[in-house]
Amino acid sequence: MEKEQQKSQNIGDWLLRVVKGMMIGSGAILPGVSGGALAAVFGLYEPIITFLSNMTHNFMKHVLYFLPVGVGALLGVFVLAYPLDYGLQHYPVLVLWAFIGAIVGTLPSLYREAGKNGRKTGHIVLAVVTAILMFLFLFWADANFNVQVEQNFFTWLMAGGIFASGFVVPGLSPSNFLIYMNLYQPLTEGIRQLNFGILIPVGIGAVLCVLLFSKAVRRLMDVAYATIFHIILGVVVASTAIIAPPAELYNGLGFLDYALVALLFLAGLAIGLWMGRLEDTYKTDID
Repeated sequence: MEKEQQKSQNIGDWLLRVVKGMMIGSGAILPGVSGGALAAVFGLYEPIITFLSNMTHNFMKHVLYFLPVGVGALLGVFVLAYPLDYGLQHYPVLVLWAFIGAIVGTLPSLYREAGKNGRKTGHIVLAVVTAILMFLFLFWADANFNVQVEQNFFTWLMAGGIFASGFVVPGLSPSNFLIYMNLYQPLTEGIRQLNFGILIPVGIGAVLCVLLFSKAVRRLMDVAYATIFHIILGVVVASTAIIAPPAELYNGLGFLDYALVALLFLAGLAIGLWMGRLEDTYKTDID
């Protein structure tokens, strides 16, 4: 009986990590959303950064732990890219509010994570100030950045580094910068068409970015864990607020549409809270 319960818990843990990976993968390609921020709210950011900063430590144990996350992330990028892209084009208000609800639902878990080593009033102030400043920066960037970059091997290397930066720096939305550089649509098209002329340099750039900067991030967390995570908390709040649909998208919506928006937000909120509780239930020490 005990073995069956353990097996059931292991399966539940594995499936949970697949779902988290799908959310992180889909978040990585959504404008305004950060894969790193989602990794943080799902309790995976610190373990992944720790592993990447010292890959020789318990290598196989970490690989087996993160395998379902990687599988889910690939599903999120390659499979969910189609319905997400369609939904954002035709039903952006519904999709974005459902996503916002899911992120808001995970914030209590992230708040607990940020304070697990202690919390001072200054940390709360830091999170609030970070949220305000990041929101203002993202709002300004959205209104002012728009450049054209030539597409070649080195451009896609750079795009891969930008893409991965959203994971290394939680709250940073690489999709926004790729849109500003007019590389987002060609990249998503390359993903859909499995264009390896794009995917290979993007992958190389992403891996180099993660390997180069993960150790520095790990060292920062070792000396200032609460500070770093409260900054992350503020950035997550700002990056969530910035993806709220603009007023013009509500034109033509009726009562039933608003009711559906509210329903999807609440559904996303419930899923986020549920995933936060599952994280507490299935949290595993992999060090």
